[in-house]
Amino acid sequence: MDDDEAIARSLDGDLAAYEVLVGRYTALAHRTASMLGAGDEAEDVVQEAFVKAFRHLPSFRRESPFRPWLLRIVANETHNLTRSRGRRAELAVRLGATADVRALDDPEGAAVATDRRARLLEAVRGLPERERQAVVCRYFLQLTEAETAQVLDWPVGTVKSSTHRGLARLREEVGNEFA
Repeated sequence: MDDDEAIARSLDGDLAAYEVLVGRYTALAHRTASMLGAGDEAEDVVQEAFVKAFRHLPSFRRESPFRPWLLRIVANETHNLTRSRGRRAELAVRLGATADVRALDDPEGAAVATDRRARLLEAVRGLPERERQAVVCRYFLQLTEAETAQVLDWPVGTVKSSTHRGLARLREEVGNEFA
């Protein structure tokens, strides 16, 4: 069942159809919340986002893609969480699941890759919030500029400039070893 059909059936009261959407997007929503600063509370953010999405599904524009609309809700919930905590959002990324296959054959290379990844993530954490959000959406979540603009509720030009500035800061911080 594609997103359009699941949405249509959900709007007709089919909860199993909404479960399809939840199953399809939970991991991405969790990763988004974590990377935008929810940290250990990402699961709560995702749950609240899915509840709000279901409640507001009748206002969803059917000609638009569901994924960026949902991720916008996740981003808003994450922002609300970090604002209510009264501190700057902390980027918590779990890259253990993305272990390089080469690690089995090259333990030294795996250790170097892990160190490089840790330095990159630390540099990303140190970016100003708007630049961090843009870089996370574009490169960690692999969203297009338009999707990033929709998720963050920014103009596309702001996404482009924030991404550009964030990448420039990262290049200064970690050099060109990641290019």
